[in-house]
Amino acid sequence: MSVKVNCVGGDTHNVFVYGSLLADEVVHTLLKRVPPTAPAILHDYHRFKIKGRVYPAILPVQNNKVYGRVLLGISGVELDILDEFEDVEYTRTDVEVSLKDKSEKLQVCAYVWSNPNDPNLYAEWNFEEWKQVHMNDFVKMTDGFRQELELPESKPRVQTYETFYKQENDKPLEP
Repeated sequence: MSVKVNCVGGDTHNVFVYGSLLADEVVHTLLKRVPPTAPAILHDYHRFKIKGRVYPAILPVQNNKVYGRVLLGISGVELDILDEFEDVEYTRTDVEVSLKDKSEKLQVCAYVWSNPNDPNLYAEWNFEEWKQVHMNDFVKMTDGFRQELELPESKPRVQTYETFYKQENDKPLEP
């Protein structure tokens, strides 16, 4: 597992999300609640599609920005669940976002793709397209992951994802 970074100390944490966790259905399935959120922009990052995956990755890219939202008041237990969900593919990182509704900046956690030289990253990931094409199956996979997480010998999320998508879909995920 990747090294954990202490973002925003104290009892609660704020987490910038930019992919599947933009959907309340996924957040609720994972955390059993939808915490308060605030629309936010992460400057100098890009949100990529990942070949063979339906979820995105972010990496630092000068003069780009990623629109997302901040999940506010995440407990330590919920942060552990998010860490497990993001698995080894991502590294929890301290970043600064601009809140969209206010011109305020906020220090938050974000899950950044662990391999900055990944040849499978390309183009721009689109949330609206994801919602229409992939969200229902992704919520089912997330529910399976959440149930699995409660077992003593739970599988990593990547393994849950790959197993689910091999069983559920005969069609290719991405070009």
